[in-house]
Amino acid sequence: MPYRTIDRGWPSDPKQESMPAQCLDGKDEVDLYVRTYNTILRSSGDIRLRAFVQAHIGVHSNLHVDADSPRPDPGAFIYCIHRLPACIVGVKHIVIGQLPEDFERTFASPLETWEKVQAPARRRQWHFDGNDTLAVHVASPSDLDDLIPTLVAYQIEWNKLHARLRNAPVALRLWEHAGQEPFDGYLDRLAQYLDFPEQDWRRLQQIWGSRFWPTLCGVARGEKNMTVRLLGGTHVGYAKLIRRWWQQIGSVLADHAMEKRPVYFVSSNMHAIANLLSGYARRRASMLSDFMAASHEGEMATELAALREAREAYNWDNVLYYAARLWHQQRRSNQHKEARQREEEERGILTIAPVEGIDVGAQVIDLSRLQQEDLDPRLADLAPRLAHSDAIILNIDYPLGMAAYHMLRQVTETLDDLRGIYVLGKAATLNGAIGDVMISDVVFDEHSKNVYSFENAFGYQDVAPYLERGSVLDNQRSVTVKGTFLQNREYLEFFYRESYTVVEMEAGPYLSAIYEATHPTRHPLGEDVHFRHLPFDLGIIHYASDTPYTRARTLGGRSLSFEGIDSTYASAVAILRRILEREGSRAR
Repeated sequence: MPYRTIDRGWPSDPKQESMPAQCLDGKDEVDLYVRTYNTILRSSGDIRLRAFVQAHIGVHSNLHVDADSPRPDPGAFIYCIHRLPACIVGVKHIVIGQLPEDFERTFASPLETWEKVQAPARRRQWHFDGNDTLAVHVASPSDLDDLIPTLVAYQIEWNKLHARLRNAPVALRLWEHAGQEPFDGYLDRLAQYLDFPEQDWRRLQQIWGSRFWPTLCGVARGEKNMTVRLLGGTHVGYAKLIRRWWQQIGSVLADHAMEKRPVYFVSSNMHAIANLLSGYARRRASMLSDFMAASHEGEMATELAALREAREAYNWDNVLYYAARLWHQQRRSNQHKEARQREEEERGILTIAPVEGIDVGAQVIDLSRLQQEDLDPRLADLAPRLAHSDAIILNIDYPLGMAAYHMLRQVTETLDDLRGIYVLGKAATLNGAIGDVMISDVVFDEHSKNVYSFENAFGYQDVAPYLERGSVLDNQRSVTVKGTFLQNREYLEFFYRESYTVVEMEAGPYLSAIYEATHPTRHPLGEDVHFRHLPFDLGIIHYASDTPYTRARTLGGRSLSFEGIDSTYASAVAILRRILEREGSRAR
């Protein structure tokens, strides 16, 4: 059997019967919140977000500790702004749906005619009607667990600022000179009145940019009272969506006669693996150096200045990869995108765009077509092994929460020769620092209540040689949570006391799918499961993107995420080296 259930005799298993009373209180509050919005959203009409406010406050979320205080919570507000599109300032109605046809039956005009909008730090498909309605696609229940608390927290903090601006003498100029720019020193006085620390106030100005003053005037003019409605929300609806996502990937495999070839499945992102294998950025080193040296405006200027300083302290190839990303952000024409895609396709890297309804792209990489001279120097010693390989890499843009379960289940149902499953994702760390790499071999999954243990393919020695700034922490335990806002201090401290130090959202769902791929029954509930003798290699790596005890100070809340780039590429190098080493052994 590829698994066994075991009794470790641990007093620390995170089962409900072993939890202290204060932890149970914290967990019960989270469960109450989840039940509240899941049951209320069954209604067929619009629901005001204020219906969720008391349950949201009751959680005492670690990301929103001042939710019940009249004092603004700048960290929570900025966290939400990063995870919502800019048009949210004018939105009154949010409609959430699974399938495109759900929206077609609801709106008079098709979503294709609406404006596609994006959130800086959350991949999700959004459409704005240009007036006051925002349509949001969800790919699994985890999207609801993420989206609803974010919207509620945003509205709470907006209304706190509105209450202060409405009644404050110092804010009267917002009314008197709403169409004019504020005079020198006025914004600093306003920040003090709003209890915004200087760093957060400057950060808010950077995020809103030229919209800062008009948005602030909008906050002063009226409070937020948004409504939300859910279309669909069924398990079958999610299954249909994932099937459509896979159909595009399956078509590419069929068109290139790859269905029967060995496959390594990687869940990471859409840039790291391709950058390390294609040589695209390294071939443009001179051009990207000139780009970094040129003067720019806005937030990009801050990032480029930091990149220039990083040349001496960081791996130069990592700097180039990040600069290439910024270069493409500034040049959004199809010409540059198509040129890059053409170069990658010549090297066997095929990119598959997301389908409507789920913002998860994919790449199919034919190892035999890669050019050895293009590989990152950290892979150069293994480059000769490419010529003898008939394997492919299926790399997907890491999904959120339970979408990981549905996707990997679809992959394992369809592919016959799966050689490895490797997961690279972001996580919060309870014992490390931002930019550290965590490698766990025990996972408690809040969805299934299972404790999964397994032999991780990666250890300290696989990542540490390529990590320049952070630390590698292996032999860790992780907990898969339902959402970033659905955690409170009591619950986190319980897990920390029991040596669970990594807080993330995908490992548990992936392991549940692996269980079903290696056993004739559905994954169990509330059991201890130890995987052994799996028919494929298994490795899970996380890099620390935030520390929950620092009140929403995360990589997504700062301008430069270079700590994340360092740990991302160190981990991606480890994954690719593992694949190439196994291919070399297989060829021999």
